[in-house]
Amino acid sequence: MRVLIIKTSSLGDVIHTLPAITDAAQAIPGIRFDWVVEEGFAEIPSWHPAVDQVIPVAIRRWRKNIWQTIKSGEWKAFKQRVRERKYDLVIDAQGLVKSAWLTRYVKAPVAGLDRYSAREGWASRFYDRRLSVAVGQHAVERVRQLFALALAYDLPEGLGDYGLDLNRLQLPPAAPYVVFLHGTTWATKHWPEAYWRELAERMGRRNLQVMLPWGNPAEKARAERIAQGLGNCQVLPKLNLAGVARVLAAAKACVAVDTGLGHLAAALDVPTISLFGPTNPGLTGAYGRAQIHQASNFPCAPCLQKKCTYKPSAEDLRRFDLKREWPLCFTRLNPEHVAGRLSALLLAEDVR
Repeated sequence: MRVLIIKTSSLGDVIHTLPAITDAAQAIPGIRFDWVVEEGFAEIPSWHPAVDQVIPVAIRRWRKNIWQTIKSGEWKAFKQRVRERKYDLVIDAQGLVKSAWLTRYVKAPVAGLDRYSAREGWASRFYDRRLSVAVGQHAVERVRQLFALALAYDLPEGLGDYGLDLNRLQLPPAAPYVVFLHGTTWATKHWPEAYWRELAERMGRRNLQVMLPWGNPAEKARAERIAQGLGNCQVLPKLNLAGVARVLAAAKACVAVDTGLGHLAAALDVPTISLFGPTNPGLTGAYGRAQIHQASNFPCAPCLQKKCTYKPSAEDLRRFDLKREWPLCFTRLNPEHVAGRLSALLLAEDVR
């Protein structure tokens, strides 16, 4: 049986699909998958042994210049790729109109979430089979249930398995360092820079090295400020996803904000503390063994806002340095607190 998966983005969403593939491969001998995914994440599906072809798309880029996309032949090439093979089923695991639209070019039955289950209900109009999966669950479990319904097997009990073939990543041996995943999208999801630096200093007193990856100039500048003058901190060179994965996989532990790379750490079974201020880890937090979610209990958290609108009280102004400790929801997750949880996590891993 051959199945085409449509799950284009984002990084976390792509990673969340992997356990469903593992379930299906265990339940249906010989099943094989191809995967349509955004070009920036095309490395990830290839790490799963049940995935044969990865078909990149560039919807984010194509939208910016539709005429150039058509003229360059990229759109025509994509349509040809998805028609090269005969598929028994297409599963739209994204549940968006943009992903559902891509299914039109595949000559096979399409399964996806019904209008009450999909993120965008209109997407269900493109499907031959509309499946109901309860909302309010973690994203990994929802995708696992979707695949089980679409492919007619009983969902395995217990924690999902990402199933990555780590030999494909050529992983280095473990080393005595931790990784700080300090980069994220929303301004409100950033743990204060001063906190990262204090945590790095605390790791230095434990003789632990700190690795600081980055993905853009702003993140590189932040990493350099965190590491400035600290002998135990190393700002990494620019890395692709496979490079970041190799660094993560060899780490003793990781500290992350709400970011796609935090999900990659979970998929690689790296013990991780993830810090949540304005967002809720219950639905999309890092999924896996030794994944510790630290959510702020600040009065307005989780607000799910990209811009902080909290008005500091007189007591807040007295207790906190707003220039260094903003947003204030993260003051409930200060470096002393995080260092304590990280020490406990490292100790637990040492005695495993």
